[in-house]
Amino acid sequence: MFYKIKSVKPLDNYVLYVTFENGVNKYYDLKLIFDKWQEFKELVNNSILFSNVKVDIGGYGISWNDHIDLSCNELWDNGLEKI
Repeated sequence: MFYKIKSVKPLDNYVLYVTFENGVNKYYDLKLIFDKWQEFKELVNNSILFSNVKVDIGGYGISWNDHIDLSCNELWDNGLEKI
């Protein structure tokens, strides 16, 4: 099942606030994946890029550029409703 994304907002300390179309809001901590996926380390040195996160067409993911993105399932499964 896909939990489509309605909006995403970058917060301090590399956390994203994600609103899903079903009304659920989750926080996703990018620091947890910096070592797992090297592409995301580019966000650490570029705060402008980090702040330019956007919802992909259709709501099935988010992206920063052509090679840094996350799926709606990753955000849903590993996001927290409270931090």
